[in-house]
Amino acid sequence: MVKMCTSQEDFTSEVSKSCLTVVDFTASWCGPCQMIGPKFIAAAEKYTTVNFIKVDVDECEDVAAECGISAMPTFQFYKDGKKVDDFCGADEGQLIQRIEKNM
Repeated sequence: MVKMCTSQEDFTSEVSKSCLTVVDFTASWCGPCQMIGPKFIAAAEKYTTVNFIKVDVDECEDVAAECGISAMPTFQFYKDGKKVDDFCGADEGQLIQRIEKNM
């Protein structure tokens, strides 16, 4: 299941979990974001021990700014509140590779 992040508090709570948390920074107007969206959901269904969240950069501007997001989609990977990996672009192969590397 993919959870939508709606606030800074929500984001902090989600990325502070001990399991791997994958964050998809997205925007409704971003074509590549819409293309990778269903693949992100499919990854969430496959990797059930991983926490998946989406952050709409227009709805959570403070979170996007704090995380240094300048392009979408950007994926960040967290464990215990610390960022362990990230990449930018709608690349399903890269997404799966980094999930498996950081689990």
